[in-house]
Amino acid sequence: MAHRLLVRRIWKLSSKEIRCLPVSSATIATSSSFSTSLQPSTARVSLLAPSHTVPYTSHRQVSFNVQDNEDFTERVINSQLPVLIDFHAQWCGPCKILGPRLEKAVAKQKGRVAMAKVDIDDHTDLAIEYGVSAVPTVLAMRGGDVVDHFVGIKDDDELDSFVSKVIGQ
Repeated sequence: MAHRLLVRRIWKLSSKEIRCLPVSSATIATSSSFSTSLQPSTARVSLLAPSHTVPYTSHRQVSFNVQDNEDFTERVINSQLPVLIDFHAQWCGPCKILGPRLEKAVAKQKGRVAMAKVDIDDHTDLAIEYGVSAVPTVLAMRGGDVVDHFVGIKDDDELDSFVSKVIGQ
């Protein structure tokens, strides 16, 4: 099992790096001279051609993991959008249920709200600063100020109404 996960990570890393490499005639000659694959080298090179790569889009993700205090300040406190902050922990069962539900509710808003995920074990200082005493805790922040919050798990309808209230609908 661990071997499969390691292979997947290496494959994802390798395929990302390969997509970024420019394809030149020197690269084609080099790759074909060291070919150990049963496929002809032209088939492999065509997969690397820019027309077959996944286009890069610069839109923001629906949710993101907070990396440190500076990242929190930049992406949450200084955000132009309202932000839901999900304080969670890896060991918390209800957090594992609430997280995907909350992400789905935020995704329905199509970019009108962002979601920050804060692991309380990694960022204890943020949890203390915002008075988090139980997980899952969700804070709603607009313009750097906490405007609403809830503690515990909620169903999909309650989450949708919470998110709508936060963005002002």
